[in-house]
Amino acid sequence: MCQDDVFLALGSNLGDRLRNLASALDALRAGLRITAVSGIYETEPVGFADQSPFLNLVCRASTGLSPEELHEFTLGTEKLLGRQPTFRNGPRTIDIDILFYGSRCISSERLSIPHPRIPERAFVLIPLAEIAPDFQHPGLHKTVRELLAEVADSHWVRPMNGGSHVPTVR
Repeated sequence: MCQDDVFLALGSNLGDRLRNLASALDALRAGLRITAVSGIYETEPVGFADQSPFLNLVCRASTGLSPEELHEFTLGTEKLLGRQPTFRNGPRTIDIDILFYGSRCISSERLSIPHPRIPERAFVLIPLAEIAPDFQHPGLHKTVRELLAEVADSHWVRPMNGGSHVPTVR
């Protein structure tokens, strides 16, 4: 079976944020082989400021799922972990975004890969640069390191506990 490299961004700002991230990684392992996980970053909310700070991380994984199957799998994982529909950029127990699916560029009504807001989000680029600084954005033809050097996002992003990693929940 063909395996593709994917990058996912995970975020949480409701409940036990650290446990939510750990639970999401454990649940994702049912359909993915996670090969790298960034440190955890506490971040200022973007888009809707009147909410608690987020914890964010990025992981790299390999999968045999198609992009559409991966999207359904991540949505199912969010639902499994208690995500309730709210409004755009609202609070959530867990958010899982597909950042990259190999070097593919996909644009459909339900799916945009690479994630269209990567270049403007420091809270994604900082942990992504930690695990894949030389990965090249397939649409922009710039490395993650270059995108991070150019980002104009003024929202704060700070490593949690010196860049600690998410524990495994069993």
